[in-house]
Amino acid sequence: MHAFEYSAPASVADAVAALAKDDAKILAGGQTLLPTMKQRLAAPATIVDLKKVAGLKGVTREGDAIVIGAMTPHAEVATSTTAAAIRGLVHLASVIGDPAVRHIGTIGGSLANNDPAADYPAAALGLGATIVTNTREIAAEAFFHGLFETALAENEIITAVKFPIPQKSGYEKFRNPASRYAMVGVFVAKTASGVRVAVTGAGSGGVFRQAEMEQALSANFSPDALKGIRVSPDGILSDLHGDADYRAHLVGVMARRAVASAA
Repeated sequence: MHAFEYSAPASVADAVAALAKDDAKILAGGQTLLPTMKQRLAAPATIVDLKKVAGLKGVTREGDAIVIGAMTPHAEVATSTTAAAIRGLVHLASVIGDPAVRHIGTIGGSLANNDPAADYPAAALGLGATIVTNTREIAAEAFFHGLFETALAENEIITAVKFPIPQKSGYEKFRNPASRYAMVGVFVAKTASGVRVAVTGAGSGGVFRQAEMEQALSANFSPDALKGIRVSPDGILSDLHGDADYRAHLVGVMARRAVASAA
């Protein structure tokens, strides 16, 4: 690991000021940044640690939405009685990585990193969440721009995420046995205006929605409604863990399981 300057600001304003330095990077949970630094694949000049920034942790309910602070660890979401209003969300948080990862990794760090196999992007897109930053609010539909790419501007910091409470929700994933990342993960949310289906781990461009499944489930919210739908392997990831045809098949399997768990 290369030498770097360490900053631990106490406020969002101070964190933004620290990020103005050349080649500064945010440290949230550090589950991606620190390993890449140890392997010398990243060498930021300054690390801006958000752990002491006030007001970035916690789970609250605001009307018909669950609001989660960006620095809230996965384990806190998984065990929150408030977040339990969204059943699929707490289950998703409970199956991220292992206990060590869940107690250190944060929701804001996960969304900002936008790993194509991460779990939270599926919840954000599947629930139609709003990502709140120090300068604006960004709809999930506009937030994810591809592999490891988001709408975040330079020096913009995620402060919270707002999740609308659906009528029903479920999440199921097929885990890589080594990393426990999602080879395919599907989040399903039934709302008053219809059903949303978001897929992570499978898309060559990152998280995406599955329109055909949404239409079928809006008419009949049942695993049986998905039996005739075949997902095309076009645009699906293919690697040593599973080719595009295999992952396309898993999308259907995980979607049916997610609907069953929601129902």
